[in-house]
Amino acid sequence: MSEMNRHSGLELQQPVVAILRGVKADLFAALLPRAFAAGLDAMEVTLNTPGALEMVAGCRPGVPAGKYLGIGTIRNLAEAEQAVAGGAMFLVTPNLDPAVIEYGRSQQVPVIVGALTPTEVYGAWAAGAAMVKVFPCGAMGGAGYIRDLRGPFDRIPLLPVGGVSHDTAPAYLAAGARAVGVGASLFGKKALVDGDIDLAVANLKKFLRRCQTG
Repeated sequence: MSEMNRHSGLELQQPVVAILRGVKADLFAALLPRAFAAGLDAMEVTLNTPGALEMVAGCRPGVPAGKYLGIGTIRNLAEAEQAVAGGAMFLVTPNLDPAVIEYGRSQQVPVIVGALTPTEVYGAWAAGAAMVKVFPCGAMGGAGYIRDLRGPFDRIPLLPVGGVSHDTAPAYLAAGARAVGVGASLFGKKALVDGDIDLAVANLKKFLRRCQTG
């Protein structure tokens, strides 16, 4: 087994992780199966979304094989424990907390760990992160920063978050990102506000095609 597979546990066919913050429970429950059917492999709802734990617990039994439903904005061990108890299949943090990584590994739940500087990126990977979430990436120069990090850290799977859009995603992937983390722009803000699932899925499909073709 490779070093990356020992760390990971996340097998993504599409290089996109969806991030939903502040989404309503009924919209999330309706969107999740449609998004997975459209090709998305991983969706995260942030813990500071009202009712996030209940959303994940309710939707977890319906997640298809090979797909992942996770909880993000996990800042400490207590939150990690809540998320795993709620059924999270992976955790995403905005910061580097070794206790969260250790707990995730003990529960066989992959942790995508937030980091920014080269020292933090390597520290997260050395501690057992499944992937390293480079955040906020856009503020550090975007795809160029990923390319610079990939110089010394070519074996570390990087997930840029912050500043990723339909227009910038191909550049991040071309720079060597393993995948991109995308918020409301993945589905379209208007579609989410209006609760238009058909439009949200159409926007998702366009985004996924964009990531494949550049």
